[in-house]
Amino acid sequence: MSDTETEQSRDQEGLGAAGQQLSTAPQEDTGTLPGLGVIGWARWFWRQLTSMRVALLLLLLLSLGAIPGSLIPQTGADANKVEAFRVAHTTLAPVYDKLGLFHVYSSVWFSAIYILLFVSLIGCIVPRTWQFVGQLRGRPPGAPRRLDRLPAYTTWRTTADPEQVRADALALLKKRRFRAHTAGDAVAAEKGYLRELGNLAFHIALIVLLVAFASGQLFKSDGTKLVVEGDGFSNALPMYDDFKSGSLFRNDDLVPFSFDLKDFKGTYELSGPNRGTPRTFEAKIDYSVGADGRTRAKTVQVNQPLKIDDSKVYLVSHGYAPVITVRDGKGKVVYKDAVPLLPLDGNVTSQGVIKVMDGYHDAKGRYDQLGIRAFFLPTYGGGASVLSQFPALLNPVLNLEPYHGDLGVNSGLPQSVYQLDKKHMKGFKDDQGKQLRANLKPGQTMKLPGGAGTVTFEKDVKEWAGFQIVQEPGGAWALGGAVTAILGLAASLFIQRRRIWVRAVRGADGVTVVEMAGLGRSESAKVPEELGDLAGTLYDRAPGAPDTHEDASHAVPAEGAEQ
Repeated sequence: MSDTETEQSRDQEGLGAAGQQLSTAPQEDTGTLPGLGVIGWARWFWRQLTSMRVALLLLLLLSLGAIPGSLIPQTGADANKVEAFRVAHTTLAPVYDKLGLFHVYSSVWFSAIYILLFVSLIGCIVPRTWQFVGQLRGRPPGAPRRLDRLPAYTTWRTTADPEQVRADALALLKKRRFRAHTAGDAVAAEKGYLRELGNLAFHIALIVLLVAFASGQLFKSDGTKLVVEGDGFSNALPMYDDFKSGSLFRNDDLVPFSFDLKDFKGTYELSGPNRGTPRTFEAKIDYSVGADGRTRAKTVQVNQPLKIDDSKVYLVSHGYAPVITVRDGKGKVVYKDAVPLLPLDGNVTSQGVIKVMDGYHDAKGRYDQLGIRAFFLPTYGGGASVLSQFPALLNPVLNLEPYHGDLGVNSGLPQSVYQLDKKHMKGFKDDQGKQLRANLKPGQTMKLPGGAGTVTFEKDVKEWAGFQIVQEPGGAWALGGAVTAILGLAASLFIQRRRIWVRAVRGADGVTVVEMAGLGRSESAKVPEELGDLAGTLYDRAPGAPDTHEDASHAVPAEGAEQ
């Protein structure tokens, strides 16, 4: 090998040493096949799994896998929509069942991607963290033999002593928050460690997000409750109208609290193109935490839930609950209560059922049951109008359709309180032999034929509020992980890790030669600019010597220039 080739090889080795460990990113495997044996294949598989390429691929697969979970009805979210989808798509439904698309987030394939991504991130982060800690404990590497081969370089000659130049350079770099030390005839400095710290923080935050998401799905609970003004709710499983939870959730995990709905108020636009549009929904409640907690007042609004530990109480719906009084043939009150009715449209046209199961006797004193279909219009428009004209109580009208017979509540089969099974019931007939129907305004009474009793629509029309009680123990961790991921990603994108070397040696003519060079992880204008600024400041402390050579190769360059 020639002397020139040997010198070039040494220069390359020096540049390689100078640029080493500017990143903690693991070296990508070029895909070489492992040696024979189980251990060799295991090591090869582990290197592939913990590579950045595979981690990004798994993250992409996880994102793609979440798409069907958003587009296809999910059993855990709404079982009724899933059943409706099965009826409407008899060909696709069996295929979706085999692929687990009706329960994407708990399917085998989604869990496999999730776990592999989790393992890949941990396998990538652990060695990088130890490597980064080692770099923090160590010192920047010494200067390469040929600084002029680095991308950012400048030099000049000065009459100052080399020792003084290095001391000034060391003080200057430390003042600019570089980690610097003297290594031989040069000063080595490094800056931008927050880039790698941000990179590690981003990956650790992804793990936190995965753990928070998993714990939230396993230990979460989600239920709904309709509460009429004047009634209350206690956070116990039997109190919910609808409830679903994660596989590891226990009833004891429910946060102990209770509340009473004191008043509900809704306001609407009265005129203009947005007439009837809701303006405010407010539910005034009194709540207490624990069995002996102090009662506190709170106004729950849309997107402003009541927060108690890991639980949040959201206001999600509202409607009306007319107060109905039912008397039997002897005038005895057998039923008096506010009946919540379910809205059918934006103007709160509502319907429901009044079920009188006990205590009612007909005109002959025989035990019977009543089922009354109710149709409520908060603002009746008059005439043949069957829909409310406005959501507020401007002209309320209650339409009643009474039946008598067996409600079927004693059969042991569950039934909805908002639906009436007329299979074993007979309708009351009017004078013309048709089904009895009557429109009542507040305070009016409908008489049942044959002295069977009366039904009164009381003047008091209450309102009800629908609440969603959500308990997600991993919510705070997920939020913290998301914020950390954003900050870490920003640090890894906008902070550049770079190194600066300053060499000062006495030349053959006794004049000190100063060389400064910079190296960054990637090509950037910041390193030459920063080097030029540092060189200008150091030049003021060690000004250039008169140039006595015809060759001006050692002249001081302008600030920020390169050679």
